[in-house]
Amino acid sequence: MRRFLRPGHDPVRERLKRDLFQFNKTVEHGFPHQPSALGYSPFLRLMAIGTRSGAVKLYGAPGVEFMGLHEENNTVMQIHFIPDQCQLVTLLDDNSLHLWSLRQHSGASELREEHRFTLKGPPGSPPSATQVTAVLPHSSREVLYLGTESGNIFVVELPSFRVLEDRTITSEAVLQRVPEDYCNRRSCELVEALREHPKNPDQILIGYSRGLIVLWDLQNNKVTHHFLGSQQLENLYWQRDGSKFISCHYDGSYTQWPVSSENRQPEPLENLVPYGPFPCKAISKIYWQTTKNGLPYVIFQGGMPRASYGDRHSISVVHGSQQTAFDFTSRVIDFFVIFSSEPTAEFDDPSAMVVLAEEELVVIDLKTAGWPAVHPPYLASLHCSAITCSHHVSNIPLKLWERIISAGSKQNIHYSNMPWPIDGGTNIAPDPPQRDLLLTGHEDGTVRFWDASGVCLHLLYKLSTVRVFLTDADPNDNMNTLGEDEWPPLRKVGTFDPYSDDPRLGIQKIYLCKYSGYLAVAGTAGQVLVMELNDEDAEHVVDHAEADLLQDQEGYRWKGHEKLKTQDGSVRFEAGFQPFVLVQCQPPAVVTSLALHSEWKLVAFGTSHGFGLFDHQQKRLVFVKCTLHPSDQLALEGPLSRVKSLKKSLRQSFRRIRRSRVSSRKRQGGSRSASEVQEANAKFDQDALQEMELAPVQRKIEARSAEDSFTGFVRTLYFADTFLRDSSRHCPSLWAGTNGGTVYAFCLRVPPAERRMDEPVRAEQAKEIQLMHRAPVVGILVLDGRSIPLPEPLEVAHDLSKSPDMQGSHQLLVVSEEQFKVFTLPKVSSKLKLKLTALEGCRVRKVTVANFGSCKTDDYSENDLAVLTNLGDIQIISLPFLKLQIRYPCIRKEDVSGIASCVFTKYGQGFYLISPSEFERFSLSTKWLVEPRCIVDIPEVTSNNHVHKKSGMENAARKS
Repeated sequence: MRRFLRPGHDPVRERLKRDLFQFNKTVEHGFPHQPSALGYSPFLRLMAIGTRSGAVKLYGAPGVEFMGLHEENNTVMQIHFIPDQCQLVTLLDDNSLHLWSLRQHSGASELREEHRFTLKGPPGSPPSATQVTAVLPHSSREVLYLGTESGNIFVVELPSFRVLEDRTITSEAVLQRVPEDYCNRRSCELVEALREHPKNPDQILIGYSRGLIVLWDLQNNKVTHHFLGSQQLENLYWQRDGSKFISCHYDGSYTQWPVSSENRQPEPLENLVPYGPFPCKAISKIYWQTTKNGLPYVIFQGGMPRASYGDRHSISVVHGSQQTAFDFTSRVIDFFVIFSSEPTAEFDDPSAMVVLAEEELVVIDLKTAGWPAVHPPYLASLHCSAITCSHHVSNIPLKLWERIISAGSKQNIHYSNMPWPIDGGTNIAPDPPQRDLLLTGHEDGTVRFWDASGVCLHLLYKLSTVRVFLTDADPNDNMNTLGEDEWPPLRKVGTFDPYSDDPRLGIQKIYLCKYSGYLAVAGTAGQVLVMELNDEDAEHVVDHAEADLLQDQEGYRWKGHEKLKTQDGSVRFEAGFQPFVLVQCQPPAVVTSLALHSEWKLVAFGTSHGFGLFDHQQKRLVFVKCTLHPSDQLALEGPLSRVKSLKKSLRQSFRRIRRSRVSSRKRQGGSRSASEVQEANAKFDQDALQEMELAPVQRKIEARSAEDSFTGFVRTLYFADTFLRDSSRHCPSLWAGTNGGTVYAFCLRVPPAERRMDEPVRAEQAKEIQLMHRAPVVGILVLDGRSIPLPEPLEVAHDLSKSPDMQGSHQLLVVSEEQFKVFTLPKVSSKLKLKLTALEGCRVRKVTVANFGSCKTDDYSENDLAVLTNLGDIQIISLPFLKLQIRYPCIRKEDVSGIASCVFTKYGQGFYLISPSEFERFSLSTKWLVEPRCIVDIPEVTSNNHVHKKSGMENAARKS
């Protein structure tokens, strides 16, 4: 009866749990999903990005990040910073305005929503009367000017959002000073643009969509100048001295207009169609930047010939005889130019152009010849090719780190050396305690190495496996090359390229040994590449080996994709990780598991057909094991053939239901006496345990049939030096777990170092464990005599871990989707189990061992299991007693791709994809926490034009 009792409440353990475990979602890495708006403050040197889901993200110097979320989750249409303030206004697609402020709290700045407001018209007025189309924060910092679809401009007081009705600029008042014949031909329609005069804050330029532009005097409430445009207006831009402005139009033209006190109705100085004479796309935004040498920079979005280049997303930069149309692979949301913002400066002197495209951020250096791109320290386009897998490595040795950075720097020679131009705010977060790598595998056959040590996920190095194979793409093909006479002068920029030359190139598994520098990657078509780090370019032949996992069994025919064809002869590789051997699985199915032991120089790989072991020092296949069940026909179809039909799925489901009904009838049809005995026993147990607290009722789990598809699918591989044959001698071993709940154990004989090249590695199957419910095995772990997980290969040799205890008896932990089970070794007798599915109703999706340190003392840490379930919960389970410590909701259970993408770190952190382009970082540990902590100092411009610095808190106190 003792097993029904719950353990008592232990206050000491509860306190310790509070010191060890704490769940926090800390930072979002990558590029915002579905960006919709862009803003920039030259005063604060901060950039703001809004998204379709209602998020607002602010970025400054590396490490300076803020995030806010509108409650409405509506699309952010526009973002405007209030001049000379730590405030910004957002306009959503529901026509609501929101005021945000950066305020200090606990020594760091935070982004907070202060007020919200929706412009309302008089009763009975149509919605278009107050639909906001243009927003102008005035330099007085006291009001907002809101242009609407009706042509009226409303004035709203800040920060209260009170409408100043007596200052409304109506379309009727504007048309009073416009010639009658023009008014008859064109109504004002909606307000397209509002721009404050750069030298006179009492004047604003108003642009209407039909082409009319007026200069409005705010003091006298009247039109001082009107400019009669003949084309549909898109945008306006003032020149720095206020003597001219530029208008851009729907027909792909832009016009320069003079502003003088003498002529109230001036004619345009210049009207130009840059890519005419054929019909062109609209120019939606334009900058005219003055320079010391007299030649202006003209920068505009769009304007391409419609017939030939109507599908291009371009921004053109013209400076004298230089002209380049930067061609982006995704739609341009918005852009801005960084230039001198000093009021006393005579010229703009632009330094950089920042472009927010739908899938990436691109920064162009306008100071350097050739206008190269600037390598961004954050907002990386993680999904430049779709992410197919992830692998995290903690605490990278300095030497390996420097070698990876060196290889990456040789790839970045075409980038500008310009310092990152968006450098507002100060990062006050402590330096990362260690160097961490996040490796992402991609659909195009590349592996990207990211610095995941701190808040900024920064690309260090990109590895491509394409050169080993024959594909349609030419690796020397340069998309950026331009012919001398090509027009328009298009140049591809950015890294986003969603198209893969061959889906078989996709990376499915990655394993990096941080001590030896060996890397193994495996792909969609059964390819396994073993690589080593080389600091120089090299040309060599990649050795090939084939692993026939079906072992010539009759009756099996692979219906999926073919294997990739390989390059003949020697291949030239860049400095970095270079493959030296390729193992090709046959059939060429997706590699589902991978393990590398760099000390023994062995790599193990598994597919849906079986698993194999390869000696990458002797370049020899050690053995293969077929795990395919006779009914596993789906395993022969491959992921790209899509042969599996709905009819077959339904048939299997009905069979399963029928089997469960038959088995339940058999159980009900037992002898009457047996059921009476069961009832008596149940009554006795109920009476005896009436006063006690019972354990939760377990759900009944239907046993899976061996005929279920994909039972041979190899889910996990694990190397261990443990007691497999008897308790007196330990030996190297390889463990494999399958989808059908089978665990295979192979005893390995690895020759000593002096005879390593002369004698072959030998393997012999020693154990085979079949779990009763045949649940998929997702994790295997061996605990030493002190119940501590065995160290990683070479970890002890580098003095980074204690030697494992080989005196006491070892234990084997097998984690299936439904339960955790501990066996003794070498007898493999069941010792302990935790039935997760029976108790909780959930299944294990990811499991790893994590080390949790106490936040109160450096002397205590413990190893526990971090478990992610199919419900999106994270559970921490103690070792070796398998006691649930704590549970946290982390991912929505509907977010299947997020759960599938989750990767844990060795020290209780984790990453999962919240969108194709963003990782959410979370922490389960009180000690290891990576989150933004930054401060924005507010320079305050005084009346005598001297600039002083005040902290956000002091400024807020002064306001109040």
